[in-house]
Amino acid sequence: MRDNGFEPNIIEYLKNPPNVNELKEICKILNLPAADIIRTNEKEYKQSNISLNDADDVIINEIVRHPRLMERPIVIKENKGIIGRPPENVLKLL
Repeated sequence: MRDNGFEPNIIEYLKNPPNVNELKEICKILNLPAADIIRTNEKEYKQSNISLNDADDVIINEIVRHPRLMERPIVIKENKGIIGRPPENVLKLL
C-alpha cells in the first residue's frame, strides 16, 4: 500500500474492536452481507450457534462478541472498501 502512495490507518481490531454500527457501515462500504466478512475457520465460529444463513444482525452481533471472526484485513479508502485477501485485492482499490 505504501509503495502505491497510500498510508494506511491501521486499526488493531482486537484492542479496539468495531461496534455494531461500525460493522454495518463496513458491510455497506464493502457492499457485502455480514456472512461474507466472517471467518468460518476460526474456533469461535465453530463453537458458536450461528450459520452463514443467519440474518446480518445475528452475524454482526457475533463478530462484536468475538472480533477474531471478522475477515481481515479490510481496507477502506474514501467510500470504497475491499477485503485484502489475497493481498493483491488491495491493489484493485488503490
